[in-house]
Amino acid sequence: MQLVQRVGRYALISMAAIILTACAGQKEPAQKLIGDIESTVTAASAEAAKYVPDQLADVQAKLGTLKASFDKQDYAAVVTGAPAVLSAAQALATAAAAKKDEVLKALNDEWTGLSASLPGDVTAIQSRIELLSKKSSKKMAAGIDLAAAKVGLGDATSLWSKAQAAFASGNLDEAVSSAKDVKAKIESLASSL
Repeated sequence: MQLVQRVGRYALISMAAIILTACAGQKEPAQKLIGDIESTVTAASAEAAKYVPDQLADVQAKLGTLKASFDKQDYAAVVTGAPAVLSAAQALATAAAAKKDEVLKALNDEWTGLSASLPGDVTAIQSRIELLSKKSSKKMAAGIDLAAAKVGLGDATSLWSKAQAAFASGNLDEAVSSAKDVKAKIESLASSL
């Protein structure tokens, strides 16, 4: 009977040793997978944060879960769950690039429309101010603050130059934003004249 107990005890100890060895054998692969996911997320995070923030947050949450499992020494859970998270992390760069292309196309289309119409609008406002500034147009200019209109036109012209410089340097966000500001100033001037 004692022999049976000893054999059982040794079997139990051996089984525990095998399990610990198996778990320890998964520590390095689990650690490597987490490192791979972290480096993939880091590489894609700047663009992903701007263009697909929800997707980035989801991957970061899943990575946090894997790290928690690793900290609990549940390496098997990390090794099992990591491939899907790594795949999602790798998809971040592709998704961000696709969204960026979509946004840039929309900005480019918007810039094309604004850059086609604004120069003519600025010229029309300038012509209207020049007309109203003539002595023969005193009656038409009654009640209109021509000095303020000239300053407003100067601001719009300066802002348009800024928009064109931003476009030339490849900053479509700033170019379109500035062009929209020009459009708003021109529309305001047009209604006041």
